[in-house]
Amino acid sequence: MDRPFVSIIMPCLNEEAHIEACLGGALAQDYPTDRVEVLVVDGGSSDATLRIAAAAAATDGRVRILENPDRHQAAGLNVGLRVARGDVIVRMDVHCEYSRDYVSACVRVLHRTGADNVGGAQRPRANTTFQRALCRALSSPLGVGGVKYRSEDEEGYVDTVFLGAFRRSVFETVGMYDSHAITNEDADLNQRILAVGGAVYLSREIVVHYFPRTSLTALARQYFRYGKGRARTLLKHGRFVSPRPAIPFFMTASAATLLTIPSLRKVAGWAFGAYALATGYEALRVGADAGLGVRGLVWCIFPVLHSSHGLGFAAGLVTYALAPDWTEPERLEPRGATTARGRHQVPGSADTTGSGVRNPATAVR
Repeated sequence: MDRPFVSIIMPCLNEEAHIEACLGGALAQDYPTDRVEVLVVDGGSSDATLRIAAAAAATDGRVRILENPDRHQAAGLNVGLRVARGDVIVRMDVHCEYSRDYVSACVRVLHRTGADNVGGAQRPRANTTFQRALCRALSSPLGVGGVKYRSEDEEGYVDTVFLGAFRRSVFETVGMYDSHAITNEDADLNQRILAVGGAVYLSREIVVHYFPRTSLTALARQYFRYGKGRARTLLKHGRFVSPRPAIPFFMTASAATLLTIPSLRKVAGWAFGAYALATGYEALRVGADAGLGVRGLVWCIFPVLHSSHGLGFAAGLVTYALAPDWTEPERLEPRGATTARGRHQVPGSADTTGSGVRNPATAVR
């Protein structure tokens, strides 16, 4: 297999605590050094992020620093896409640790499967007691709704993956990231890929760990934004690939209904009791080999995840129904060779029709 040129895009904002380690991991990849570039897209950091990135750029010519005046991630990713030279685009978030063969694995899986976007599981890693509890909660179906990209044992075609490694042709065909999306820009892009017959693949070969939030307050803010972003995606597309994102909203709405309608208040006690028992049992199960403090925190985390996401979803439905802000996505200008079908491929990749994996003819064209 030939080695396509890879552009790593790394959006950041005030990441002085993580940028050096993340850049070090990107530059230490086992991929050929002359076949990769690292684009650090800064959203106007006021801490030492730019100084640290500039020091890396001064010692390694593969690093370039770009400005993102719109600050948020989706816009920063598009800044990087517009100047990226790669045939393969690899997104890296700063709050993560990447295996040394992360880029190589992404390219291998793109080549092997014929998919348009590939990624690995979102594997949490903890430095604090709260993070250890949150990692346990996120390992539970009650915490994440059974989403496949949270499981490191899953392999196969899915509706979305963590981060992602893309063929450049994706952005030429379905467009770049939604520049107005504050969150959920990845699910939005994957939904557009699937809508035109493209393929998204989750692989155990692709290994990345991320560090979750460090407090209940930060977690509540994060999941409120997630809920709001997912409501925006629903209104934008008119449907979800899966009903999972709406489940916390229905749970929260049901709880509010039980509390506000007098005739249902007797039922409310039973409903909340059942919820407490279910989440308490699950906290004991996923925290079975942890201390009592961790299990108690897991029990507290479940309602924060559900209620914050549900309230954010409700806020998003109102906000974006009244003032939709999405437009036709900007597309990259096509470049490079195409196959006889007109489909851009990773250089050196083969037509895998009949090989037992998904037919690339059904992927993005």
